[in-house]
Amino acid sequence: MPRPATSVTLRQDLGAVAFEYALEASRRGFIGLLLLPIFETMLQSSHYPVIPIEALLKLMSTRRAARSAYGRSDYEFEDGDFSCKEYGWEELVDDGEAALYRNFFDAEEVATMRAVDTLLRNQEKRIADKVTSTTTFGTHNVSTKWNVKATCTPRADVRDAKQSLFNATGLDANAFFCSKTTFENILLSAEFQDATKYVSQALLEVFEVQRRLVAQYLGIEQVLIGNAVYDGAKNGQSLSATSIWPDARGAVCRIATQPNNLKEPCIGRTFLWTGDTPENLVTESYREEQTRSEVIRVRQNTDECFVFTGALYLMSNLA
Repeated sequence: MPRPATSVTLRQDLGAVAFEYALEASRRGFIGLLLLPIFETMLQSSHYPVIPIEALLKLMSTRRAARSAYGRSDYEFEDGDFSCKEYGWEELVDDGEAALYRNFFDAEEVATMRAVDTLLRNQEKRIADKVTSTTTFGTHNVSTKWNVKATCTPRADVRDAKQSLFNATGLDANAFFCSKTTFENILLSAEFQDATKYVSQALLEVFEVQRRLVAQYLGIEQVLIGNAVYDGAKNGQSLSATSIWPDARGAVCRIATQPNNLKEPCIGRTFLWTGDTPENLVTESYREEQTRSEVIRVRQNTDECFVFTGALYLMSNLA
């Protein structure tokens, strides 16, 4: 017996809920898309330019002789490959439950936020695993762990990391990222307390003020603090809240500042196949009669890729 066709509806009303919830993600400690910003593409897979180090540091002769041509660049960008993959999650809104609780909350909105959170948390984990990989970036241990509050030297460690990145690539780092726990270790360190004692009572300030103070103290444009967690326990076991961003690692890096310029030297991008999902989160729904439910589906079609691995200097042994 043939199955009836399922009509899927693009839900712009719930898409607005998803958009607002995603906007709040960075305030909740989701920093992955700040490190690897979205780059929209009509292609599901293709090549993209990867910057060779020679293109950044080569000193070329610019002297022009009379009646001769000007010197020209002769290097070529190397090729990287992206291949966007579809990710998605569905939540069921049972008719009976929706009616029972409608005086307390909108069941479809709650289902949308749950689905969005599931997708963003998985995307955050994919990015965190990439940018904190000691296989890709090696291990650069600081001399004193930052949870040794009396003697650690975060400012000197970050300064050395920035200098190492500049010496290798000629790029100035414009961001530093770490976990929330490591950020709090910076706030509690004797070095930070001494540097800010005449400026502000940093431990009493709101979070955004603390973040700006730490950025000034470290001498970097912005500080990104990863605070997303996931349940690391196996199915059936008690909750084990695990930080997506490792406390022992952080990095200085150059992140993209030009949304549509793939040739900008930066650590990487999140390629979004707009031919299938015009936004990072697309919200749809369809009817499922066998469960008397409305199914809310949120999906994306992306690939998180490096553009220039030299634009990140990974720091280890922070905790």
